[in-house]
This record gives sequence, C-alpha cells and structure tokens, in this order.
Amino acid sequence: MNTLGSGLKIIGSGTAIADQSLTNQDLSNIVETSDEWIQSRTGMRQRYICSANENLASLGVKAGQKALAMAGLQPDDLDLIILATSTPDDLFGSAAQIQGGLGATRAFAFDVTAACSGFVVGLNVAAQFLRTGVYQRVLLVGGDVLSRWVDWSDRTTCVLFGDGAGAVVLQRQAQDNLLAFEMYTDGSGNGCLNLPYQAVPQPLTAGKTVAQGTYQPITMNGREVYRFAVAKVPEIIEKVLFKAELTTADLDWVILHQANQRIMDAVGDRLAIPLEKMISNVGNYGNTSAASIPLALDQAVREGKIKEGDLIALAGFGAGLTWAASVVRW
Repeated sequence: MNTLGSGLKIIGSGTAIADQSLTNQDLSNIVETSDEWIQSRTGMRQRYICSANENLASLGVKAGQKALAMAGLQPDDLDLIILATSTPDDLFGSAAQIQGGLGATRAFAFDVTAACSGFVVGLNVAAQFLRTGVYQRVLLVGGDVLSRWVDWSDRTTCVLFGDGAGAVVLQRQAQDNLLAFEMYTDGSGNGCLNLPYQAVPQPLTAGKTVAQGTYQPITMNGREVYRFAVAKVPEIIEKVLFKAELTTADLDWVILHQANQRIMDAVGDRLAIPLEKMISNVGNYGNTSAASIPLALDQAVREGKIKEGDLIALAGFGAGLTWAASVVRW
C-alpha cells in the first residue's frame, strides 16, 4: 500500500456552469416578479440552467477535467469518484457516468445525496478513505440540475435555483489539511424543503396494487428554512472551530452554501465575521445546491483570493434537514 501519510489536501478545483443564462428580467417574463423584488430578497441577479443538450454528468465531467488539470493529474490517477447530488440523470446514480466520461478506469464511483449539504458531506466522507490509506486520490464532484424540478409558475421558488457543478481533487499526504468537521440531521424538519415522490395506486391483480408515479416540483417553507439556517449554521461553525482549536479571527475565508445573500449576511453578523471574508457569488449563479460551495471555492482560487495556507470554513445546509461544516487549510 502507498503510504503518503494519514492526512489529505485539496490539490485542484474546477467548475462547469450550464449553458443558458436566466436573468431576473427573463423571469419577469415567466412569472409576476421583478429584478428589484428578487435582488432585495435573495441577492440574485441571474442563474444558469441546462439546455436539452446538457445534463448533470456532462457538467460533472467538465468540472472534473478542470480540477484534474489544476492538480496536474490524469483520470487514471484517481482511485475514487464521489458525486454529491440530489438530481442524478439516472435514479441509480450518475457518478459512474462521470467516471466513464472522464475515462477514470481505475476509480470506483458512487453518489452521495445530502441536498445542499452534499459537497461538505462528500468531503468528510472522502477524508475517511484517504486517512485510512484505502485510497490515495479522490475526485469529489458537487452538482445539481434543479431546473428539472422547479415549478416555473411558483415565483417563490423558481427565482432561486440554478444548475452547475464543481469539483475538487483530494490527495493523501502526511499533513492533514482537513482540520475538523461536524455533520447533523434533524428529520423533524423534513417537510420544510422537499422534492417529493407522488405515487398513484396501480392495480396489478386481484387484491394487489403497486404505487407508481413520479417526483413533484420543489416545495419550500422559506421562512422556516431561513430560521433554521441562521440558527444552526453559526452554531456548527463555532463547534467545528472549537474542535480545531481555532476562532473566527483565525479564518481567512468563509464559504457558505450560496442559498440566499440575506442568510449569508445574517450568519456573518452572528459570528462577527467581516464581510470581506465571506465569499459570495450567489448574485451570478443563484442556488446551485451541492454545486454552490465548490463553485464559489474554485472562483476564489482562480481569482487569486484563496492562497496556499489560507484557513477556510465551509458550511452547507438544506433539505433533510441537514447541515455540515468543515475547516480546511488550502
């Protein structure tokens, strides 16, 4: 077994956005809304949605290729691919499609579903394989195509979501750059944010039926999700910093799930984190669920904001209800 060490480091990142920009003005032609209404409530100006020529796997492949290029690796260098998504192209999973699209013939691949917490959950899962030495290099992809499941007549939800994918390459090394993590679930709040399956009984034979149907559009109790996020996200960041023996003053950057600018502002205020340390791109991409954190991370890296040695707090939150946080050194 290769013994590079018992820790891990992110050595590359990449993103892929959908091919169609959907602005607030575009949305005002679909539902009763306006640019001012959307921006004042969400901070969003546009988002990107997939055309009929794109899907989750194609976005994941593009993001993975960019992450591998930054890491200086080839697809055959990968041992494992983890896809964090709630909107696979195939209900059996789409990680294998990404593995095939990349030509990563040595890599095992599987999906993780934890909605908007998915990327952080996937990071923490990948860490266990690397720390134990089972695998040496892992590609983690976070991606969602929520445009498939939006009710485009519901202005409270259709203005929020965009499509995209982000990826990071993780490598086993002696020093562990994942300093701490925490993950939580509260199933009692499951009804606040759903993409539910609705079944219709179908008779098979005398006295026997089967439930067949399809998934219904996203439903959300925005007020309750906001309350949940502004209460739990500051708490989990404080817990993960305590575990890492750090304080908010030690952080160089904070990257939250890009759900809503008001939520991110409220979390920053509660933790007394300066606005310039809070990375945000929600205005350009909307809520891309599991893709939102790696999209923001990769953009900040490529813009030169995030530099070698920087301390970053990552926190995802959403359907489940789930929330997760990690502290990493770049």
